[in-house]
Amino acid sequence: MPSAPVPEAPRNKAPRRLSAVLVALLVATAAGAAGAPAGAQPPQAVLDGLRLETLTTELPGAPVAVTHAGDGRLFVTLKEGLVVIWDGERILPEPFLDLRGKVGLRFEQGLLSTAFPPDYAEHGAFYVDLTNTDGDTVIARFRVSADPNRADPDSRVDVLVIPQPGPIHNGGQLQFGPDGYLYVGMGDGGGMFDPACAALRTDTLLGKMLRLDMDHLANAPPFFRIPPDNPFAGSADPEDPLDEVWASGFRNPWRFSFDRATGDLLIADVGQGQREEVSFQPADSPGGEIYGWKVMEGTVCQSDEGCPTPVPPCGDPAYTEPILEVAHDERGDCAIVGGYVYRGEAIPALDGVYLYGDFCSGILRAAQRPEGSDGTWASGELPVSVPTLTSFGEDVKGEIHLAILTGGLFRLTPPTTPPPPVEPGPCVEGTTTLCLTGGRFRVETRWRTPQGGTGLGMARPLTDDTGTFWFFNPENLEVVVKVIDACIDPFDRFWVFAGGLTNVEVTLTVTDTESSGPAAVREYRNPLRTPFTPIQDTDAFRTCP
Repeated sequence: MPSAPVPEAPRNKAPRRLSAVLVALLVATAAGAAGAPAGAQPPQAVLDGLRLETLTTELPGAPVAVTHAGDGRLFVTLKEGLVVIWDGERILPEPFLDLRGKVGLRFEQGLLSTAFPPDYAEHGAFYVDLTNTDGDTVIARFRVSADPNRADPDSRVDVLVIPQPGPIHNGGQLQFGPDGYLYVGMGDGGGMFDPACAALRTDTLLGKMLRLDMDHLANAPPFFRIPPDNPFAGSADPEDPLDEVWASGFRNPWRFSFDRATGDLLIADVGQGQREEVSFQPADSPGGEIYGWKVMEGTVCQSDEGCPTPVPPCGDPAYTEPILEVAHDERGDCAIVGGYVYRGEAIPALDGVYLYGDFCSGILRAAQRPEGSDGTWASGELPVSVPTLTSFGEDVKGEIHLAILTGGLFRLTPPTTPPPPVEPGPCVEGTTTLCLTGGRFRVETRWRTPQGGTGLGMARPLTDDTGTFWFFNPENLEVVVKVIDACIDPFDRFWVFAGGLTNVEVTLTVTDTESSGPAAVREYRNPLRTPFTPIQDTDAFRTCP
């Protein structure tokens, strides 16, 4: 995981006051996302409505992994050496596991992942990937104590130690596959362009995906076995990779996952300077794939300099090319974060869609392979942005969670149900509703943050035809609205004016309660991350008496 400046989380700051004068007003238009051709990408209407529910922004450290243990709890791994539990309502005050002071913390080191085997409820053994104080990767086994929310710190067994040449590109994810084996993602150990060619060398576990058969009951070495169907198990050929290797050619696989419906494996690999990529391994693969690094960065040719033996050239069919690529461009992508194929129940229209994102840009993407295609995957974007995204997680029901470096934990949720149609009738003023121009016009606002939080603006009437709304702080008057009766010659309609000081998304709805049909409602929307564009609609309602 790369280090990068942490963008400021969206929030309201010091109280602000709106000017009473609305000048240089422009018409605001609602800009909907353009849909892609049918079947070319995930249903954009579904993506446009997705949002994130904030579970907490106060994790006691930097989260790097989120997983479950076969029940309703979420286990959040924190880089500093903690595993904490979200019990569905809060982060429990006592950590599940505390390894602070026992892990290296330089750059991308730390406690990097936690994995619970399918039979965890029977044996109580689980595994973590950590960097020890010597800088090496350790796969360690622990057991739960008599308290199901506390691990036994004295039960530690170091199952496998892998020497590391440096403090970056350590990979670090553990995940049990549908076959019951433990998969371990290992980076190339660092150095620009993998100078030692670790990802393609056969005498190291760096730059590889490992596959291990764990023996949870073993109290003496060996603590794991080599699955007999590993592609290089027992090979006498010195040119073959080591027995533990399942696949090779990775720079820094930062989060991989198995599709819980199909068993397919999707692996996101962080690029050097040009490409981020996602690779795909079908469930029936015998293993042994070479995913290209360092000769290829995605589909971009690099170099074989430093490789001790000849390796296939760029573009050779020996390399498995990615199914998805993201170029480094002005949007700021720099480090991919792999997610999951959605198989939950809360968002049925998202079934079979792979979710992933980027640490630097915060862009969240969704991809799928259209039925009947040649295997090409296409990607759309979610309307929410998550800067400093570090990890996705899946709960026991298949719902998707996200974590950010600054201590936030979020849950992907379905689109909010739109409010029911406004029925004609008198306007009733309330905490979220203004009734302007003698009560003829009902005015409401709805806001949405980059994280997907939504809500109604809180109304404050000022005069018969003017009022304001606040969203997060009563002292911050976010939007001021004025509906003018212009039914005096030479004008024959009502006008709507509005101004504001906010950069969250704002939807302003004005309804003529004495009319019916589509012409009775005007909706104006200001996009996310843009200063509020003043509204001057002198053609709003042609409903003068």
